[in-house]
Amino acid sequence: MKNIVKILDVKQVTHDVKYFRIEKPVDYHFTPGQATDVAINKAGMEEEKRPFTFTGLTDDACLEFTIKRYPDHHGVTDQLHQLVPGDELIIEDPWGAIEYKGPGYFIAGGAGITPFIAILRMLHKDNEIANNKLFFSNKTSADIIYEKELSAILNKEAVYILSRENNTGYLSGKIDREFIKQHVSDFSKHFYVCGPDSMVKEIVEILQTLGANADTVLFEK
Repeated sequence: MKNIVKILDVKQVTHDVKYFRIEKPVDYHFTPGQATDVAINKAGMEEEKRPFTFTGLTDDACLEFTIKRYPDHHGVTDQLHQLVPGDELIIEDPWGAIEYKGPGYFIAGGAGITPFIAILRMLHKDNEIANNKLFFSNKTSADIIYEKELSAILNKEAVYILSRENNTGYLSGKIDREFIKQHVSDFSKHFYVCGPDSMVKEIVEILQTLGANADTVLFEK
């Protein structure tokens, strides 16, 4: 079902990421971790749908998206970042395979953090954040989405890895087999993985070869 909703607020999060707060349709419900298809309600853009994850809480009065701009594509994210309060979006029904099943490891690359934001906010609100750990990979520290909030929620269980910058307080390199062997202590827990397709494929394969049960590794297929 298509819903036309107004943008209520837009804020800059990082140099290439913006937060959008939008109207919430009546009786619209999503599970933290889910996404929906979004289009811009302007001539010629109505059918240009792209998937974006809800980053707010389910019971919030409004919906929230946190969207990275990819200027090289000259596409939908580029157009979205030019919108202002009062502009309209078209959103469809929620969907998605990433849903919280129990304590474990969240492994995110770049904008792949977005499905986990609503989940972690929910766990924090419900005082159920214990026994969860985040590994969040980015190119540089300037690319980290909601770093202060994630650190406040998870404290030392939020681990940031930078692939193109050496910086005190952050790990350097990438999330590969050696990293996972060194930093994961319990492969019987749940694993939540989201990021670029190649990263997700590689990490899922690594986890399974190291003993993780395929049923406990959640990612968008």
